[in-house]
Formats: sequence, C-alpha cells, structure tokens
Amino acid sequence: MNKSEYKIHIIGGGISGLIAAQVLENSGYHPVIIEATDRVGGRVKTDIVEDCVLDHGFQVLLTAYPAAKRYLDYDALTLQHFLPGAQIFTDKGSTLLGDPLRSIKLLLPTLFSNVGSIADKWKVLRLNRLLKKTEISEIFEEKEETTLSFLKKFGFSETMINHFFKPFFGGIFLEANLQTSSRMFKFVYKMFGEGNAAIPKKGIEQIPIQLKANLKFTSFKYHTRVKYIEEQKIVLENGEDIKSHFTIVATDPNVLIPNLRNQEITWKSCDTLYFKTKGEYRNTSLIGLIAQDSTLINNICSATSLEDDAKTSKKVVSVTVVKDHQLDLEELIQQVSAELERYCNIQVDHFIKRYEIRKALPDLSNIQYEMLPSETQLSSSIFLAGDQQLNASLNAAMISGERAALGVINTLEKGLIVEEFTSEFN
Repeated sequence: MNKSEYKIHIIGGGISGLIAAQVLENSGYHPVIIEATDRVGGRVKTDIVEDCVLDHGFQVLLTAYPAAKRYLDYDALTLQHFLPGAQIFTDKGSTLLGDPLRSIKLLLPTLFSNVGSIADKWKVLRLNRLLKKTEISEIFEEKEETTLSFLKKFGFSETMINHFFKPFFGGIFLEANLQTSSRMFKFVYKMFGEGNAAIPKKGIEQIPIQLKANLKFTSFKYHTRVKYIEEQKIVLENGEDIKSHFTIVATDPNVLIPNLRNQEITWKSCDTLYFKTKGEYRNTSLIGLIAQDSTLINNICSATSLEDDAKTSKKVVSVTVVKDHQLDLEELIQQVSAELERYCNIQVDHFIKRYEIRKALPDLSNIQYEMLPSETQLSSSIFLAGDQQLNASLNAAMISGERAALGVINTLEKGLIVEEFTSEFN
C-alpha cells in the first residue's frame, strides 16, 4: 500500500492540525483535515470589519518560540514588533517600564518610573540573566508553584507585582491573580527576553494562512462537524461515516471520544473589544496596562486599520477584559469607554466589535514542554494533539501536532495495525 493511500484524518484545522498535516506530508502521506468552520486557524483567527484588522482576542507571536522558528517564515508574515515593555496607567497617571538592555529608549523612562523600586528593577535584570542561562527543559522540570508565589519568593514588592506583573501576565494567562504555574511564567518570561512580541501586519490569522499555504497534498473538508470518533471510524453530525486508518484529534477530544467525556478540560475566557477613537493612542509599539483593581480593562493595544492614515484621524484600539463580570454589551461598552477616558485619556468615537471568547486558553496544571510521539497515542488508531496536551501556547500547539503526526508515522513504520484492516477499506 502506498503511503498516499492511507486514510489519515485530522480533526481540527487549527495550528496543531496544520503542523500535523505538514509533518505527515513531509513523510509522504496525504492527510485530510476535517474542520467545523469555514477556514483554518482554530482560535487563531482575524476578521476585517470597517476596514480594520480585528484578531479574535489580543494575541501575539513570541518570536523566540523554538517551534515557531522551525515552521514559520517571519519575513513573509511582515511582523510588527512591540517594544520590550509596557505603558502603565494608574489613578496617578501613566509611566513606562521596560527592558533598557534591549531598547535603549526605555532606559530613562524605566529608571524614573514610579512602578517598583530600584531594588525591583534590579531584580528584573537578575531574573532576566537567570532565565537566559536556564534551559527550557530545566524550567519544566522544576517544582510547580503559582506565579504569584514565585514572584513573592523572588523578592518583588507588592507594588511591582500589582502594577506590572499582574496586569502584564494577567493579560497573557487570562487570569487576574497570577495563579498560573510558575513553569509557564518562567518559560514565557524567557521567551520575551530572547525575542520579540509581534503581530503580523494583516492580523494573527496570517500564521495559519501561511501554514496552510505550505501544504501541497493535504485535502480539507470545511463546514464539517464530527459527532464522535471510534476505532478507525469518524461519525459526522450529518450521519455520514468516514473510515480512517488513523485519526489525529487536534481539538478538544472530550466531546468526541466517549471514554474521555468525564475528563473535561477547563477553559479560561476573556472579552476583547475594538473601538475607533478620537485621536491616537500614542505609544502604539507598547502594550498599555491599567493597573487598578477596580477597573475591568486589563490591557489595551493599538490595532491595525487598512485605511490610509491621511483619510482619517480616528485610530483603532483593542481592549482586553479578563475579569469576570455580569454586564450586558451596552453596559460593558459604557464602562470600558469610561475607563479609557479616565485612565488613558482616550476618547471613544464608536464601538466596532466584541469577541466574547469562552474557550480562549486551556486551564492546565502539571504543565509540560515536550512529549514523546508515543504519549500522544490514545488507542490503536487515535492520537491526540493540541496545546491542552502540554501548555497553553502557540509553541505547544505546534509541538503537540508534530508529535502526534510522528506517533502515526512511527506506528506505520512498525507495520502495526493498518494492514489487518486494509480489506475493510476497499
């Protein structure tokens, strides 16, 4: 049987599924991606509304991610890089805080910033040096504790934690109290220190678009929802059965595989709202943080408009809310608009769109960086991929997809399972 004749299906056209397809193609297989929506990307998607580029939630690519460097062409993505720091807004005004070793323009603002003491700023540099010398594998072998516990033990002041770490990493981890694993904090902090945070000029969906464009022998079934999966069979919601030698589940497997339905994944949620403003959010290369316990807004960012700057004085900002709230849309818009004006001196011209993302990031414990291909195998013909298998990151999504595909390839190379079922597929 030729490699291209094996029926290998990937459920989910997100980052994990696309990487799995690429690895299979590289070994001569022709997989099929089954995707419930109208396009690839999964949680990594972008819309164009009112000539504005709106990502589904504020997402950045950390260019130091090892897997991203293997699979992405950064130059082709036309990345817009953030400066290594943040503009922090409090009821006392705004200040800049950043890494002057990576951007000299942040030296004086950071030295004179009222966020954190001189001792805090020295500890930031010490943490940078410590993590630069620490291998990723070592980070994920360390004992887990909460990020908040680690920061306190490291000696950071309450002011530094509350005014910088909580809003900055709260926006990354999508939780306001830094209960995320210290392994994840150290990994992400290391990635920030060794590369840049960036967004493709045309939106974060350019990443899956590029990955899809690299695929030459993969076919796609869009608008196709899977009801459940059994050994060597995929049952669609329309009642159709698809025979499959191997199936890689690159989405939440618990709703598709009967014996996993008591192991549901817990998800973190967030709101992202886009506005056109009267005038410009000036520090467009810095993430803005509102460091107030009483506010809903966690972070703000200048978003991309496809309109020529000469045509309009109105600019686009995205606002991310990670705190729980019971506000309806109108109340949410009113409160966020009021906070933008009070703390950031940004006046809203009009609201564009809200993304209420209920499954933004998996909420995981005992997180890992790596896994063996054999560890992705759930049964003789079913393999699991997705960032929920390792840690909540684009890097983990890529690694898990790669490992699941290698698990299938290794099984085929060993001559296991498939040949005895070949007659059933003919």
